Amino acid sequence: MDNFSRCFTFTLGVEGGYTDNPADPGNWTGGAMGRGQLRGTKYGISAATYPALDIAALTEADAQAIYRRDYYTPLRGDELPLPVAMVAFDGAVNAGVRRSICWLQQAAGLPADGVLGARTLAAINAADALGLAREALARRLSFYSTSPGWGNFGLGWTRRVIALAGEILR
Repeated sequence: MDNFSRCFTFTLGVEGGYTDNPADPGNWTGGAMGRGQLRGTKYGISAATYPALDIAALTEADAQAIYRRDYYTPLRGDELPLPVAMVAFDGAVNAGVRRSICWLQQAAGLPADGVLGARTLAAINAADALGLAREALARRLSFYSTSPGWGNFGLGWTRRVIALAGEILR
């Protein structure tokens, strides 16, 4: 199985189907509770990020195309070792590409500018892939723990990170 397939399979599994929890800012087209329309999230594709999409009608094939175009390709997933690609991809789907790159950069001991350029790519590929992936997951949990959504979603985010930590060992 190639990098994209492994990334997609894991993230699709933890994102699941359609949800429209009004407490989740991502479910609103305006990106905040009560702003815009409550259109929900499906397969990790949120109304906040894609306000013009009919989220409820998305197919798995639609999600796969969006994931590849908007997350995997900007992360240069084919150029990353698998554990790092999985951690970066899932982080990008859950919190944005730029934020996910920052976690990788922090894990690699680089300035976190959110740009995956040649220097960042070289540092990532020179590092112990599993160690770097674990450190990026720790940075992700640290970030989430200070988020305003931690009270509502912290347990779920923690479960997701723990599941991903287990998955990268397989």
